[in-house]
Amino acid sequence: MKRRSVAVIVTLALLFQFSGCKVKKVHRLDPAQVQNPERERIVGVTTKNGEEVSFDPYGTVVKGGSIQALVKKQPYQISLDQVQRLWVQRQETSTIRTIGLVAAVVVGTIVVTAAIIVATKQSCPFIYSWDGAQYVFDAEPYGGAITRGLERDDYSELEHLRPENGFYRLKIGNEVPETQFTNLLELKVVDHNPATRVVSDEWGRLHTISALRAPLSAREKTGHDLLPWLQATDKLIWEPDAVADSRGNTRQEVVLTFPKERGAKHAKLVANAATGLWGSYMIKAMLELRGRDLEQWYARVDSSRSEANALFAWNIREELYALKLYVEEPTGWEVRGIMPGGGPFIAEDRVVTLDVSRVPGDQLRIRIRPPAGFWAFNSFAVDYTSDESVRVETVPPAEARTDHGQSVLAELQGVDDSPSRSGMKRTVFLHSRGYYRLHLTGSGDPDTATLQQIQSEPDAAALFAAARFAAWRRNSQPASH
Repeated sequence: MKRRSVAVIVTLALLFQFSGCKVKKVHRLDPAQVQNPERERIVGVTTKNGEEVSFDPYGTVVKGGSIQALVKKQPYQISLDQVQRLWVQRQETSTIRTIGLVAAVVVGTIVVTAAIIVATKQSCPFIYSWDGAQYVFDAEPYGGAITRGLERDDYSELEHLRPENGFYRLKIGNEVPETQFTNLLELKVVDHNPATRVVSDEWGRLHTISALRAPLSAREKTGHDLLPWLQATDKLIWEPDAVADSRGNTRQEVVLTFPKERGAKHAKLVANAATGLWGSYMIKAMLELRGRDLEQWYARVDSSRSEANALFAWNIREELYALKLYVEEPTGWEVRGIMPGGGPFIAEDRVVTLDVSRVPGDQLRIRIRPPAGFWAFNSFAVDYTSDESVRVETVPPAEARTDHGQSVLAELQGVDDSPSRSGMKRTVFLHSRGYYRLHLTGSGDPDTATLQQIQSEPDAAALFAAARFAAWRRNSQPASH
């Protein structure tokens, strides 16, 4: 068949409707975070025993410290003190600007690219995908890139995105006070063997997954069995509170045991995980310690590669927003990979390739040591298969404009059309690049003593987070009468 050159038109429109985009979100919250549970729409719970219970749509009542609901039309009751997470459904309206990105699908190939700087917005991007009926919260890119010197690329699978009338539609909502600088948005369309999944690593390298092995065991250092929490991607999230143990230790320690193929040299660890909610909040808390010196610190990180590298090295040491993966070898536990953070509201699957060539026998043991409160884990699995070839299409836009009508792409670009292959499965990823600045007052004296301690003493940041968490819990308790 003759190939023809086509142009892909992409319109970038910043919409000013203050009605915003209404979406229903289910938040999994610590009961202590829900001040008036009787006023909330609770659609399920995760119990402290690791059971996840989804309620029927109507009939849930919170009364006298317990929840009464229907589960498959049968009465169900549980005391709130036995609940680890409440599933609270809220309809939310973004009352600030929403960016609508509309990308043309041309013979099965689409990509959206925009070079924009969006100011005076209220969150790092919340990406909503049109699924054919509604916009669904689908991605939350480049969390933690809090200034220009930390700008980074992010790769998010858009699981809910579906084409309609030749278009893919995305919306970007902004929901917390910050200024966001988005310098790249594009979709990568991947055609692959339908018997495989495609998952991205931190650097955008795509890996095929076809023979996942769930863990045989998952145990905390205390002996607590975490397998019910970590064996499958579901609503069961292991997210320990930011609480130090009786000896002041804030580190959790978990050993995951997987079956290992004899002779395997590499393993693809597939982790569904995210930054914990408290860990995400601690970014702001630690920045506020700098007081009036915050802008000077931003300037140093933005202008000095060594300053940014020192911050990255500190993060790896502390494992707040990047986690070391230890593999057990005859010589002991060796670091063989780093798992990035993300979220905190969406946990993405991430692949980390591990060297397992020194591991004897038929079992692979992996250890993680997350600081309490900074991580939320859903599942872990490994795949020993070799990556298969996939076809990736990236099509630049022909047009991109800001809300003022200013073009941010000078010329139209043409590409050859590339129809999807018969019998192939399609997966779409969002590739974004950017950073953001939180809206902080930047006033007052810097807390140099605490900053020095956090910078120089191992685990001091996690202890700081635990102290703040304890104070928050005290202040959030209802007053006794």
